[in-house]
Amino acid sequence: MEQESARSRASWPVTLVVLLFAISALVLVLKDGGGKTAPEPASSPTAKLDLTSLPMSSTTATIKAAPKDPRPTKVPKGTVVHPKRVIPLYDAPDGKAFAKIGPKQFGDTWLPVITRNRDWVQVLLPSKPNGSTGWLRSSELSEANSRFLVVVHLGARTLELVEDGQPVGIWTVAIGAAATPTPVGRTFVLGQIVDDKQPFSPVILPLGSHSDTLDSYGGGPGTVALHGWTDPAVFGKAVSHGCVRVPDDALALLRTVPIGTPVMVDQA
Repeated sequence: MEQESARSRASWPVTLVVLLFAISALVLVLKDGGGKTAPEPASSPTAKLDLTSLPMSSTTATIKAAPKDPRPTKVPKGTVVHPKRVIPLYDAPDGKAFAKIGPKQFGDTWLPVITRNRDWVQVLLPSKPNGSTGWLRSSELSEANSRFLVVVHLGARTLELVEDGQPVGIWTVAIGAAATPTPVGRTFVLGQIVDDKQPFSPVILPLGSHSDTLDSYGGGPGTVALHGWTDPAVFGKAVSHGCVRVPDDALALLRTVPIGTPVMVDQA
């Protein structure tokens, strides 16, 4: 099944920029991040596993046992998966359960697949440290595809949106300052927050990555995001706390990209 086009369904949000934020909206949404779900069917392979003993992978969590991304510069193929309920994360196919993931983060959880092995998929996770991954059973997932890719070039200070391998647009953006750099590697669009009360950007697209230098920001977990900015003079500069600030026309397109869409951040 393929996820609907960004232009035809704005309710499948996108993001590709990185920002560290802690706002009341973030906290409120996170309270829905894994919560009450349907019980495991008796036939489920994880039905006998005690999930209560496992930490929940979310943007507020740090899970040191998570396997590290083995190929952080490789572009994912666009396959994304959605947990049907709270399910365990494993360190390898048929391996040890080290955490769990729920069907909600900022709305529905969609995670990019980076490796497939028989009836298992390896996905990128929203929890710290950056580059965390885990293995999930395919039978416990819904699967879709995103035709989009977001690429942030830190050296050029540009953000590029690609659809079906073809560039949709490229924009000059603001990136993290030297003391609070935008983290490199592959991540993904974790969700979308719409808050008209925010003075700098009414739309924030949190990513599955976090600041490498700030444990928290403004009371939040230091989540990196894509968002707009009120002063266009910042574009082309390294001035943020790790976020990627984008022009309004870029944000309008990015917010229509499916959740789970891969985001590549490089030094070029």
